[in-house]
Amino acid sequence: MKITKIDFAKVDQFSKRDKAYVSGAIELQDFYKYDVSLEAFKAVIADKKKDQTDRALLFDVLKDQYATVGIHPLVEKNIALLKEENCFTVTTAHQPSLFFGPLYYVYKIISTIHLSRQLASTYPDCHFVPVFISGAEDHDFEEINHAHLFNKTLKWEYDGTGSVGKMSVESLKPVLAELKEILGDAPNATKIWAIINNAYTRFEDYGTATIKLVHEIFKAYGLVVLDMNRADLKRAFQPIMADELFNQTGSKLVGQQIANLEQAGYKAQATPRAINLFYIKNKGRNRIVKQGEQYGVVGTDISFTPAQIKAELENSPEHFSPNVIMRPLYQELILPNLAYIGGGGELAYWLERKTQFEYYNINFPMLIRRNSVLWIDKNLEKKRQKAGISIPEMFQDTAHLVKNYVNHNAEATLKLDDSKMALENVFKTIEEQAAAIDVTLVKTVRAELTRQLKGIGQLESKMLKAEKQKHEGMTTQISNLKTKLFPQNGLQERYDNFLAFYLKYGDVFFEELLKALNPLEKKMLIFTPSH
Repeated sequence: MKITKIDFAKVDQFSKRDKAYVSGAIELQDFYKYDVSLEAFKAVIADKKKDQTDRALLFDVLKDQYATVGIHPLVEKNIALLKEENCFTVTTAHQPSLFFGPLYYVYKIISTIHLSRQLASTYPDCHFVPVFISGAEDHDFEEINHAHLFNKTLKWEYDGTGSVGKMSVESLKPVLAELKEILGDAPNATKIWAIINNAYTRFEDYGTATIKLVHEIFKAYGLVVLDMNRADLKRAFQPIMADELFNQTGSKLVGQQIANLEQAGYKAQATPRAINLFYIKNKGRNRIVKQGEQYGVVGTDISFTPAQIKAELENSPEHFSPNVIMRPLYQELILPNLAYIGGGGELAYWLERKTQFEYYNINFPMLIRRNSVLWIDKNLEKKRQKAGISIPEMFQDTAHLVKNYVNHNAEATLKLDDSKMALENVFKTIEEQAAAIDVTLVKTVRAELTRQLKGIGQLESKMLKAEKQKHEGMTTQISNLKTKLFPQNGLQERYDNFLAFYLKYGDVFFEELLKALNPLEKKMLIFTPSH
C-alpha cells in the first residue's frame, strides 16, 4: 500500500484540544510531563525505575489469567520478562467492544506494538512489552454491544446489568449466527470466524472471551492482554481507594486541573464525582456515595458505616472498582509503564490527571496520540482518481467536493463574477449621479444593487443545478465515495469494523498497519493501493 501523511491540524474532524496536544501548544504544556519523542524515553525509563512496581504480583496475576485462556510462547516470554527490572510496558486500553467495535480498536493495539519494537531497537539494554488492557469492569453496555459491518449493524441483545466483562456469552448466539452468515465461507472468512466463534463460545463470561479473542489475533506479536479486575491487583490499589473513600482526594485534585484547563480554553473531559469508585457485587456495578456519615450504593439498599466500608475494602478489595478518574492511577501503579497510547478523547482526560499522579508519587507516563488511519481500497481509489479529488480534499464536505467538480468540468463558466463587477461599476456611476441630485437617493440605489446582485446569485445557483444534472453520474459517485470513506459524516476509523478489511486482505492487513503505524510521527495516515 502507498501511504500519504497529513498533519492533524488539517483534519477538521479532530477536536481543538486534540490538535493542540499533538502540535505541542504552549497552553497545554503544564498538563503533561514528557514531550513525545523517542529521545524523551530515556528520562521516562529513569523516572519509572523509581516507582515501586510489584512485578512479582503482576507476573502471578498474568500467569493465572492465561492459565484460563491459553498462551502463545511469545506472550509467555514477555510475561516472564516483566519480572526483570529493565523491562517496561507500553500500554493502550479499550472497553471489550463486540468484534472489536470500530477500527481504531485495532489501530491502538498496532500502534502500541510498533512503538514497543521501536523502543527495543533504540534502547537495547531494556525490554519493552506491548500491553492491551481490556476494560471489562465498564458497565456501559450500549457502548460495546454493536459493530458496523458492510452497511449492517450487528447488535448484541442482553437484559442483564453490571460489568460487561461478567455478562454471559450465552446471549451472543444470535449475533454470532448473523455474523457467520455475513462473513461467508472464503478462506479469510473461515479463518477469522473460527477464532471468533471459539473465543465467544468456549468461555462463560464475556470478559474472558474478549481476552481470548485479542490474544488469538495478536499473539504472534507478543501482545499481553490484561484484565485489571483481579482481587490481587485491587489489593495493591487498596490504600489509594481508601484515601478516595475517606478524603475524596480525586475530586479536589482533578477538579482544580479541570479549572486550570478551562482557563486555558478547554472544557472538562471527565468531571469527577465526590467519590470516584463503584461497588461491584451480584453482577451490579453502582456508584458509591457519602450520605451523611454513611456510605451508600446508588440503586441498591446497601449501606455502610465508615468502619464497615473500611473492613469491606480490606477484606474484599475486588468489590471496589475505579471509575475513569481513578483508573489511570490504578493502571500505572500495577504496570512498569512508560507510555499510554490513546485517541484524542482519552488523552483529554489524562491531561486532567497529572497532579493526581504527583500526589500519590506515581510516575505520570508519556501520553501519545495513537495513529489515525483512512484506508482506501482499490475500488474506491479508482473512483477518487476518476473524480479528480486529491487525498487532502477527501476531508472536505460532500457539497464542496461536488461543487468543485462541476465548476471544474462545466462547459461554460458558472461564476458570474465579471458580470457582478460590471454591474457594481454601473451602479457606482448611478450612485454618484443620484448623490449630486439628492443624497437621500443613494440608499435607494444601493438597495437596487443589492437586489440585482441577489438575482445574479440565484441565476448562478440555477446554472450550477443545471450543470450538476449533466454530471449526475459522477456527482452521485462522489457522494457515494464520501459515504463509504466517511460513514455518517465521521471518520472511517470511528465507525467501520476491521472484519471488512480482514476478509479482503487477511493477516496482510495487520502487517501493513504494523509497518506504518508509528505513533511518534504525529500524522494521519491514508493508505491507498500502490498500483
